[in-house]
Amino acid sequence: MIKPIELVIFDCDGVLVDSERIAVRVHVALGAELGWPLTEDEVVDRFVGRSHAAIHERIAARLGERTAATWSRRFEQLHREAVDAELAPVEGLPEALDAINLPTCVASSGSHEKMRHTLGRTGLYERFAGRIYSATEVTRGKPAPDLFLHAARQMGVDPAACAVVEDSRPGVHAARAAGMRAFGYAGGLTPAERLEGPDTTVFHDMRKLPSLLTEQ
Repeated sequence: MIKPIELVIFDCDGVLVDSERIAVRVHVALGAELGWPLTEDEVVDRFVGRSHAAIHERIAARLGERTAATWSRRFEQLHREAVDAELAPVEGLPEALDAINLPTCVASSGSHEKMRHTLGRTGLYERFAGRIYSATEVTRGKPAPDLFLHAARQMGVDPAACAVVEDSRPGVHAARAAGMRAFGYAGGLTPAERLEGPDTTVFHDMRKLPSLLTEQ
């Protein structure tokens, strides 16, 4: 018997805040500058949904540790400046949160410092304060299930009763590996076909999420 959903776990970047477009744009610019030309689609495929440490490791394997360190430092600076200038919640997200009557939390590949900044800039931080979990708290980031299992454990909910809202392929893979139902948001940068799979509902409009959750 399928357990009713008792907890909704939100990814942050690309699900709560429309920051992935900024991140991809900055990575493309840095790649062109530092010796690894990448298209936007290649950045989405290689970097989106992964932790800072995992991205750094990939850049270091390609360009060396010194260049990877420069890339990371420049990315943090440029990303912060762009977030301060233009970041907004994902379209329809505030209305969706208002309509969801289940406990919620955040589990993101980003650091706590980054989430305080992005969620704070968009007025969303207080909605989740005290229920925010980062990949820095676990050994393995997405696509491993560790972060989502950690969030469920901290919230006191059986993984089988959790729903995860994700916008990246590593994210939906992590949700499935954790034994949770995945809701793949395809209204951002990741094509719908990259989110599809077992126990996964793919949708394009965040306003439809509350009704999708009640149908489970």
